[in-house]
Amino acid sequence: MTLLLVMLGAAIGAPSRWLLDQKIQGAHDSVFPWGTFTINVTGSLLLGIILGTVELGPGTAQLAAIAGTGFCGGFTTFSTFGFETIRLVEDGSTLESSLNIAASLAAGMLAAFAGWGIAQLIWT
Repeated sequence: MTLLLVMLGAAIGAPSRWLLDQKIQGAHDSVFPWGTFTINVTGSLLLGIILGTVELGPGTAQLAAIAGTGFCGGFTTFSTFGFETIRLVEDGSTLESSLNIAASLAAGMLAAFAGWGIAQLIWT
């Protein structure tokens, strides 16, 4: 049953990522990968809220499977982050590649921490 929940969440998360990435990147005239950055930070925030809800509130293992592992796993993308960073380096956009690495790590960690904090505010 858990495998099916993960699959269902991923089946929603992956196309959501693609659609949102197209919309965000299409709105920017920049080499910086705003779509992937925004998606990964948003996914980190959401995962923090989900796992905080499972740990501190009424969330269940099934919620963690479908929304955390499934949706967030399908929605966020480390591989695209890596690929886009390498492409920036290859294209000579070394400043943007460095900013992508630093900002993605910092913002992703802060977003996950903020998500956990939101869950704490709600459930404690």
